[in-house]
Amino acid sequence: MSEQRQPILPVRQTLIRAGVALSGWVALAVTALPGGSPLRWAPVLLFVCFGPGLALLYPQPGAPGPGARLETAALAAPFGLSLAVLTATALFLVEAFSATAFLLSLAAFTTLVAALPGLPLPAATRGAVGRSRPRPGRRR
Repeated sequence: MSEQRQPILPVRQTLIRAGVALSGWVALAVTALPGGSPLRWAPVLLFVCFGPGLALLYPQPGAPGPGARLETAALAAPFGLSLAVLTATALFLVEAFSATAFLLSLAAFTTLVAALPGLPLPAATRGAVGRSRPRPGRRR
């Protein structure tokens, strides 16, 4: 009998996933700094915009095509902001919104999702955009 082994993630992917998971907790920790400091709002802004989206999209299963990095970068912000809006709306509806509750929810979600494989993207599976050949019998 042969053993089925799952591939071990490369060290680089593991570090990136750990960094994405840790970014939410860093954003939550910097809220203890004084109010108007850029050291407070910059990590929070970057995390809310990109953290949950990157956790959802990275790493891609298999060997990603050349267009996958661009597609991941282009979709990380809309996915992250959409999740932030859904989280904020849910917290407002249950009348429990606060910056701490908001960041705690997003940080927990990001940490959980960073442990899972990324969502498959079309560019990751088909390769670079524009490499497709015209079908035989069709004129351009």
